Order: sequence, then C-alpha cells, then structure tokens
Amino acid sequence: MGLNGTDHYAVLGNPVAHSRSPFIHTLFAQQTGQSLVYSRVLCPLDGFVQAVRDFAAQGGKGCNVTVPFKFEAPALVAHCTPRAQLAGAANVLKLDDHGWWADNSDGVGLVRDIEQGAGRPLRGLRVLLVGAGGAGAGVLGPLLGARPAQVVVANRSVDKARRLVQRHAAWALEHGAELSATSLDAPGLDFDVVLNASSSSLQGAPSPVGAAVIQPGTLALDLMYGPSAQPFLAWARSHGAEPRDGLGMLVEQAAEAFHFWRGVRPQTTPVLAALRVEIAAGR
Repeated sequence: MGLNGTDHYAVLGNPVAHSRSPFIHTLFAQQTGQSLVYSRVLCPLDGFVQAVRDFAAQGGKGCNVTVPFKFEAPALVAHCTPRAQLAGAANVLKLDDHGWWADNSDGVGLVRDIEQGAGRPLRGLRVLLVGAGGAGAGVLGPLLGARPAQVVVANRSVDKARRLVQRHAAWALEHGAELSATSLDAPGLDFDVVLNASSSSLQGAPSPVGAAVIQPGTLALDLMYGPSAQPFLAWARSHGAEPRDGLGMLVEQAAEAFHFWRGVRPQTTPVLAALRVEIAAGR
C-alpha cells in the first residue's frame, strides 16, 4: 500500500510535468470505484533504475514509463509480457507477490484508437510507421497483429529500423503482413495510414517525411498531442489527409495499463472527452 493505505501509481520519465496520466487515471479510478493515487516522478536521466527502486520502497504498486526510459524498463524486471518482449521496450511496470512485471500497452492503445476511435480497420491497409525508437518499437507488434497488407518502418537511421523489422519478421509473417525498413528520404508513396512515432514533433517540425506518402483521405496520426502535434496535423491537413493526434491512443493505452494493474477495464470514451475539454481550456 502507498499513501494512507491507498495504492500508489505514477508516471516516471524526463520530462514528465506535461503528462496527462494523473488526470486520466484519476478519472478511471473514480469510474471503476478503485482506491488509488497517481502522481508524476521526474527521474534523473542517469537515475531511472534508482527511481524505480525508490518508488517501490515508498509503497508504489505500478507505474507508467515514458521517454527516454522505455528501453531500460524491461531489463529491470523478472517478468515480461510477450508484447513487451517483442517490442524490447516497456511503458508499464507492475509490482505483485511475484516481483516486477513489464508490459507495453502503447501498440494496443494505438490500434484501438485507429480502429474504434478513427473507424479505420487496419486489415489489408498499407501503413507507414515513421520512427524506430521506443514509441515505434512499442506499437509495431500490435500493428502487425491487426493484419495490414504492408508496414514500412522509416527512420533516420536505417540500421535501427532494420533491427526493429528483423525482430518482428516472424510476427509479420505469421500475420500475413509485408514488413520492411527504409530511410526517411524514400519511404514510398500513397499510404492508407501514416503514423508519426518520431521525435520530430518535439522539435516543432511539421513532418519528417515528404508529402508523397499521403493520398486523399490518408489517416495521418501523430503519437504526440497538444501543441507538439499541431505542426504535423497542419501539414497532414494541407495535403488532403485526415489528421489525428495521439490523445485517443494515450487514453486507450492508459486503459490497458489500468487493466494490467487492477484487473478492471475502464470506459475510455468519457475520459477522452473530458481530457479534450481540459486541454481546450488550457488546464
């Protein structure tokens, strides 16, 4: 137990002050009648391991892991879920009687937002995934599990994209998806879905790839949200794509994490609506 006998959860990262996770999980707890508190923990860039240990010593029961620590998280735990093993990265940790567990809820959150939130079933579509870092690694497995016809991973470092593709090659084959790696300069043309999982939005850049990846009606989704996502969304809109930010994915992956911790699956639609109101009001 954590504070005053109430289970304590948190998001660990650097930076972390912007995180909307406390708002989301507080609403989930109210909705499901769960007793917990959720906070933010700013980790030193060289102090993630110690931060997790300190959090556990203070009674922490689980945490979300955000940039730049998702690749470090699996090495800390005794148990990894299959999707965390496949990704080689984790964004959720849980402590129970068997020790620490790592999971990755990013991909399932993204797929649910695309297929349910945006109404775009992925089966048979051509998908461009831009970025092979922690975010890209976390979403690739569930994307392939949705059985698109093709997924192209484009990254500044092609070797990094190739390593990610190689790790997922058997999974792609099992799900009938063509999977390949390429550079940002030549990712291909006319995709049905373009996903920006790169750090370009944090740098204020509109898009790391050219407009030829878009065709009329392409779903162009930035995994970021808020002001950071606006340049990419404006770029997508100007080229005839359907722009979407990462807020729906954020709520969906949080719901998956909440279920991993508590065994209860909250409803996401009212929480996403409340979060959009919160952000629009500048809070």
